[in-house]
Amino acid sequence: MGRPISRVSEVGVAGPLAPFAAAFTSRLEELGYTPLTTVNVMRLMAHLSGWLDAAGMTAADLTSRRVEQYFTERRAAGRTGSTSPRSLAALLGLLGSLGVLPVNEPAPPCSASEVLLASFHGYLLKERALAPCTAAAYVERARRFLAGCATGAELAELTAADVTRAVLREATAGSVGSAQFFVVALRSFLRFCFLDGLVATDLSAAALTMTGRRRPGLPRGISQADATALLGSCDQRRSDGRRDYAVLIILLRLGLRAGEVAALTLADLDWRAAEMVVHGKGRREDRLPLPGDVGTAIAAYLQRGRPTTTAREMFLRARAPIGALGRGGVSSIVRRACVRAGVAPVGAHRLRHTLACEMVRAGVPLSEISQVLRHRNATSTAIYARVDLDQLRALAQPWPTGAGR
Repeated sequence: MGRPISRVSEVGVAGPLAPFAAAFTSRLEELGYTPLTTVNVMRLMAHLSGWLDAAGMTAADLTSRRVEQYFTERRAAGRTGSTSPRSLAALLGLLGSLGVLPVNEPAPPCSASEVLLASFHGYLLKERALAPCTAAAYVERARRFLAGCATGAELAELTAADVTRAVLREATAGSVGSAQFFVVALRSFLRFCFLDGLVATDLSAAALTMTGRRRPGLPRGISQADATALLGSCDQRRSDGRRDYAVLIILLRLGLRAGEVAALTLADLDWRAAEMVVHGKGRREDRLPLPGDVGTAIAAYLQRGRPTTTAREMFLRARAPIGALGRGGVSSIVRRACVRAGVAPVGAHRLRHTLACEMVRAGVPLSEISQVLRHRNATSTAIYARVDLDQLRALAQPWPTGAGR
């Protein structure tokens, strides 16, 4: 059964948004919208334009508050489709790029704590070069610390006892792993406060390291049979199948993280040198050799699978709006491949472990594995020393027995 086709090919737009209708139609085509979806989105634009006209407003009046008011009235009128601001994201993006939309209303004054946390967030991104998701997680723990601290954002009176109480409170409220992450984030926050002159003493050492009772498990990959099944589950006759195959083979052969795959751009490929630039943690950039099978998979996707667009990211969403795949999109590709192949669900990072475990079994030194995985700290690679159980058994000493037994 084919896709539904709308008998309506054009939607007339009257009112203040009429001058932007042609540009918006072209924009929807660039984003990969089907004709049916384009008609529905244009109908929403026409309805919004009529609403603005009836109220005597223009496109310049489309503030965030006005958009919310429009959808509130739309829902109150009994409409069930396109009832959230997300429905207008493409239109508002176009109007914003044309300089039509007004500058958003100034946000209400933030509390002292929020000002401090915003500064901490900028420090994590710019000075520490943390990933945005990690920085956000650190800020959330710092916010939790400030909420439970009697001094609040007035940190001049903060003492080591306050830090200890916060750690103990966190340790009794959740898991060991959660408390350990809280300590790491809190130390970073306290160091920031000291560097910024908010406290006279560096209190980060007062957040004592927490140890769990259970030893961390062995890093686990997947079997070669499962890896082959994942690759074989991709229908390379389809554009999204070529994309999924290229993503999976990069994860399996190069051991990239999901975020690193999502961050790849067309400029990162050096076909003549058979190399690829990888943007890793801490703004680190590495040039990795491009194996033949990986290069072939990428070329097949770029030539016969990647949508025609001005976006420079290598891997794009297969459905409109066409745009960067993102870290979550890479993880979704792995999960969907597991379902198709009938193997146990795994995340994208398990494929990175697969490469490392295979190198350990092949006798590759840990120093070389560290280079392939681009670890900044040797301790990150040391966990793979426990993977080869046969070699570890050879190191075990015989159980001591007494002469009289």
